[in-house]
Amino acid sequence: MTRWAVLLLMLAAPAAAQEAEDVQYWASISSGEALMRTGPGKTYPATWKYQRRDLPVRITQRYDNWRKITDPDGETGWMAVALLSERRTGMIRGDEAVPLYVTPDFEAPIRYRAEPGVVGKLDECNGTFCLMVMDDSRDGWVSQDVLWGVDPGETFE
Repeated sequence: MTRWAVLLLMLAAPAAAQEAEDVQYWASISSGEALMRTGPGKTYPATWKYQRRDLPVRITQRYDNWRKITDPDGETGWMAVALLSERRTGMIRGDEAVPLYVTPDFEAPIRYRAEPGVVGKLDECNGTFCLMVMDDSRDGWVSQDVLWGVDPGETFE
């Protein structure tokens, strides 16, 4: 009888609430279609439907298999980790086309110009420039100041 009473007490006790862990890192949307939700679970309503693979997002919290993200427009919500990639991408910000240089130097020849909203893979960043590669294999060095998807002064290879 006491065994049943203990079992019933254990079942009746509320489960310890898991807290979301604060984090700060960049990721990208890995799927061609991804939903942002109001909370960390499929039972929460979707607020946005993304149809742009490789869109860079800022991860700000981690909860189980869910990540709280901020998109380039400043919208925040939760996305399943299966829809995200660690692949580093960047998006051109601003109102005008920006130059992509042959080398990481403002005096270097301009290889291309990229319009605001263009997304590409970031192969490396040196703290001032990032080597950005587009889907069609075009690449060039772009100033980090015009990118969403990399922190000021951040370096990586």
